[in-house]
Amino acid sequence: MTPQRPKVWKMSLLTWACIYPLINILFVVLMPLIERWHPLLRTLLLSVILVPLIGFLLSRLQTRCKTWLAR
Repeated sequence: MTPQRPKVWKMSLLTWACIYPLINILFVVLMPLIERWHPLLRTLLLSVILVPLIGFLLSRLQTRCKTWLAR
């Protein structure tokens, strides 16, 4: 028997719960340092930092929320 996939709304909520705090932390920490940069470079830097963090943290969060996701 194959395990059932989590509901889309639960995965969306979990992803948002991971991304939202990280974006806010990055803005607070990095914006004073890069506010004079071109907007494209700022978003490039933020995405280069954010995407690997999300990949790492979201997998951990999915493991911690496995029971909730399976309901």
